[in-house]
Amino acid sequence: MRYVLAVASTGNFTRAAKQCLVVQSALSHQIAALERELGVRLFARTSRRVALTPAGEAFLPAARACLEAADRAAADAAATTGEIRGRLAIGMIPTVTGIDLPAALREFHLRHPQVRIVLRGAGSDEMVESIRAGDLDVAVLGLPESARPQGVRYRALHHDRHVAVLARTHRLAARRRLDLAALAGEPFADFPADTAGRAQSDLAFAAAGLTREVAFEAMATDLILGLIRQGLAVALLPSRFVTGAPGVVTVPLTDGPARVEYLAWSDFNPTPAATAFLETAAAGSTHRPVGDG
Repeated sequence: MRYVLAVASTGNFTRAAKQCLVVQSALSHQIAALERELGVRLFARTSRRVALTPAGEAFLPAARACLEAADRAAADAAATTGEIRGRLAIGMIPTVTGIDLPAALREFHLRHPQVRIVLRGAGSDEMVESIRAGDLDVAVLGLPESARPQGVRYRALHHDRHVAVLARTHRLAARRRLDLAALAGEPFADFPADTAGRAQSDLAFAAAGLTREVAFEAMATDLILGLIRQGLAVALLPSRFVTGAPGVVTVPLTDGPARVEYLAWSDFNPTPAATAFLETAAAGSTHRPVGDG
């Protein structure tokens, strides 16, 4: 099953064999044997192309779940001897500032080198759902002041206010302070609609009785900052995230939004790796848990 997943993800038997650290002939033989046992073909093959058959598409989710369960069983067994193994899946928003994640991962990896770490970027609401579904172990979220993570455990990491981010040549770049009314007529770059990152600014404009045009939507903050540098848009972003960003100017806002960063996780049967990472993260933080969702 692991070989099947490798071929499905790489689309190539040779690359899959390298990923699994076996010779291609052994991998091909094992998959062919599995297909004979199942009585179906999992892959359609030509000399240049490999693709999942309908049977392969149906087989994949359960195969993935079986392997994850097997990995979890091995990790749980190893944990009884004090060894932490398995996989740790961490989600993060694009504007993390409340935790030094690379430093925390370095400390965690030094303590638990047998854990395979998977990092995923996404919006806060999507990651909360992934935690509930068991697809993520831990996530760093960013939510409006008025919101709290729902259905997960969480710890507040940092509270921050947004600033206006402008091109150096923008007509308002020399101002010492701005309000939302001064920016309402500008084209904005922001996160996609219906994400928590976007909601922070949308709520602030709604509270001020203002509307705005979001001309560019992107999850990648490098792209948002690039659009600003080109003079195509302005943005509202957390102050700590954009401090020192090259080629742009930041201006404080009198009525701008604020956001709270959270470290979130599920307390329903957490993996040993997840528990160990939370202990590592807590050791480097002065913040205490603020409640449950």
